[in-house]
Amino acid sequence: MADFSEESQIVKAVLARNLATADEVKSAEETQRRTAVNGRTRPLTDVLVDMGFLTRTQLARLQGGASEDSDTRPAQQIPGYILQKKVGAGAMAVVYKAKQISLDRVVAVKVLPKRLSRNAEFVERFYREGRAAAALNHNNIVQAIDVADHNGVHYFVMEFVEGCTVYDELATGKVYPEEEALNIAMQIARALQHAHDRGIIHRDVKPKNIMLTPERVAKLADMGLAREATDLEAAMAEAGRAYGTPYYISPEQIRGEVDIDKRADIYSLGATLYHMVTGRVPFEGPTPSAVMHKHLREPLTPPDHITTRLTAGCAAMIEMMMSKNREERYTGCRELLVDMELLSRGQMPLHAGRLLAHHSLDSLSQGNTVAPAEPQDDRNSDQATTPMWVTVVLGAALLVALLVILIQAVR
Repeated sequence: MADFSEESQIVKAVLARNLATADEVKSAEETQRRTAVNGRTRPLTDVLVDMGFLTRTQLARLQGGASEDSDTRPAQQIPGYILQKKVGAGAMAVVYKAKQISLDRVVAVKVLPKRLSRNAEFVERFYREGRAAAALNHNNIVQAIDVADHNGVHYFVMEFVEGCTVYDELATGKVYPEEEALNIAMQIARALQHAHDRGIIHRDVKPKNIMLTPERVAKLADMGLAREATDLEAAMAEAGRAYGTPYYISPEQIRGEVDIDKRADIYSLGATLYHMVTGRVPFEGPTPSAVMHKHLREPLTPPDHITTRLTAGCAAMIEMMMSKNREERYTGCRELLVDMELLSRGQMPLHAGRLLAHHSLDSLSQGNTVAPAEPQDDRNSDQATTPMWVTVVLGAALLVALLVILIQAVR
């Protein structure tokens, strides 16, 4: 049985869709009061059905597709689909679990709210999301099925993913073990590589946009801010405006630069991975602008300073992904995946390993000693030793530093 708030929304939908007149609803309300027993009344929707003002089929559809606001979208408004229940809502859209009648399968239907359907910019962005998703076909990306409108209802049909998001798990206080976080990040990096190879930049990689199936398959969702890297017209129209989520946005997106490229997605994936392995976002602040200012100006606290069990290689990789200067980040996901694969095998990363060696050389040149590596817990005890080339470089640097100290002592 529907609760009072849901029933009132269904009655509003009945009136909005002209399934019953206001006089018929009023007559049903009078019958409802008159037939009350011991102060308990029957649901008004049942009374409407009994009086012949509404059919059982219409009621079932409305109960499946009722929304919490004035943007109720009954199933008959989207031909070929039966909306079953609302599974998500945001400022930009409402998402329903639905049945695609022709193929008898479960899908997700994203509907643009009525208040935004009158705004040409939002409608264009909605269809741009659909086109961007349709251009991609990868196991780690939520698959697009259709995007269209019917009688002014703009909708986007996509694969329905059973499960939760990374954000849902983080909200419970979970801190991901390195191995699990790396596995999820690798899947998303492959998804991003697929998108980047086709000229599409996601621009909003974050925990809420990473779906996890019960089998722990990660799927990148929500192409709402996606843009073709070569779309100069769209880039110029957005110049000077920050598009993205403050906790995970890249510095160049904050500055509203025109030439946003794949390295912005790498930064956001790094910020997401940082959150997963430390349990906290990279930068916090009282306002979104304060957080974004820290992305631009404040040094990043190394993730292994927060989670001491994190390997130095993984920490170095995250720091490289989140370099404020994009020239110092990975050049693309192929390069990033090389390091991720090495880390997953318990080896030092190739590209981030150079960053680690550079930090060690800087420390030696300043007369500092290099701290011995902390012992790892049992989970990491089978990791490979440091590559020979790193040992040779560090040894040579140490000899040079000792020679300099001896020469100064003689003088």
